[in-house]
Amino acid sequence: MNTQYYDDIIIGGGKAGKTLAPALVADGRKTALVERSLNMIGGGCINIACIPTKTMVASANVANTVRNSAAYSVKANAPIVELAQVIQRKRTLVQGMREMNLHNLETALGHELIIGTGRFVAPKTLEVTTALDTTRLLTAERLFINTGTRPLIPSVPGLMEAGFLTSESIMELEYLPEHLIVLGSGYIGLEFAQMFRRFGCRVTVIGQSEQILSQQDPDMAIAVQRLLERDGIEFLLKTKVLRVDGAGNETILQIQVADRLLSLQGSHLLVAVGRAPNTDSLNLAAAGVATDIRGFIQVNDRLETNIPGIWALGDINGGPQYTHVSLDDYRIVKANLIDGSDRSTGDRLVPSCLFIDPELAHVGLTETEARQQGYAIRLTKLDASAIPRAKTLGQTDGLLKAIVDTETGRILGCSLLCHEAGEVISTVQMVMQAQMPYTVLRDSILTHPTMTEGLNMLFSKL
Repeated sequence: MNTQYYDDIIIGGGKAGKTLAPALVADGRKTALVERSLNMIGGGCINIACIPTKTMVASANVANTVRNSAAYSVKANAPIVELAQVIQRKRTLVQGMREMNLHNLETALGHELIIGTGRFVAPKTLEVTTALDTTRLLTAERLFINTGTRPLIPSVPGLMEAGFLTSESIMELEYLPEHLIVLGSGYIGLEFAQMFRRFGCRVTVIGQSEQILSQQDPDMAIAVQRLLERDGIEFLLKTKVLRVDGAGNETILQIQVADRLLSLQGSHLLVAVGRAPNTDSLNLAAAGVATDIRGFIQVNDRLETNIPGIWALGDINGGPQYTHVSLDDYRIVKANLIDGSDRSTGDRLVPSCLFIDPELAHVGLTETEARQQGYAIRLTKLDASAIPRAKTLGQTDGLLKAIVDTETGRILGCSLLCHEAGEVISTVQMVMQAQMPYTVLRDSILTHPTMTEGLNMLFSKL
């Protein structure tokens, strides 16, 4: 078999890979991008994650608004959710973005966009089985691994036989479950829990920890749980699933809650306990690339693996699993390899957002983390109901919280549970990145009435 030589090969066309490829080509590098499927062009974000889920969240929130329209003195009939049409709307939007990404990659790469599955057969040599069932050998001076993650499936007796939904397959379900059981109380599980509750389903969330959102401070996690319980979602926490059985159209979970053994019956089970890396099919041993115990590729702060000339970008490297982080991985590599700069992951400030309603956005340290790291801190909290804009919108649920360094006055971290929190958190992030004191947000003239104005109020409480 003839070996084809490239300057650079990118394995996986997620956010980092699809953005890096045109930049390398523009830099005069002969570049190939290997993507496993045309249905994954553009990566997980637009095909199976951010874009499709938020499209469906939008439909769920419209249903909720109609259901509660009387609170705005507007009479409306009870919403009828046509889930098949919600799914079709999602598919149409995803298909449009996929086609746009395909056009961009084909324009930049031409026939060097290779649809197929690659595996290492030597340190810098890939064997690619193409979509046409042919085999190609590719080698390059530099390789960039960007193969992403997939739903993590826990080892629970009977689970595989009983059947279950994942965050991917549930977005192809064209009828409403009677009772959806969600295994997992993190970001993915909670977004789908509220979505399907607002579509009209009974929903029960099972969590292994004593609180939902285990990375958040307890007060913020409790505030989120209370909001979701008010939506009608049931929670079983500190729970261990002992066994799963299928019986006709029902799924039955044998669970342990504290010292009690219970049986929980539902029509559908969604497994949302995390993500597993797509490294098992890469044959990384042939390249000598090291992974951690979970299978994520180990990298340094410049995203270099232990093998010179091989980088790992995006979710696959074990960092925060956000599209905006994958994009910043691209920026780091481009800066170091193309622009002649010197960038690393060491100084980046990563925001996050849980897209429930209201949203929970966070940046920086939690209170728990700040105390563990030995900071002398000041805390400020504000009920979202105090914000004038929240009152006009009828969106008064939530809690705003910030942690400030007593010595410097700088903001160490901020959590916002309120309407449009994902937008408002960016203002806090900019102040933190500029290393300005909290008084900038306390004293700035912010537009009235807006949700961002709530930052004036939050920091005025210090």
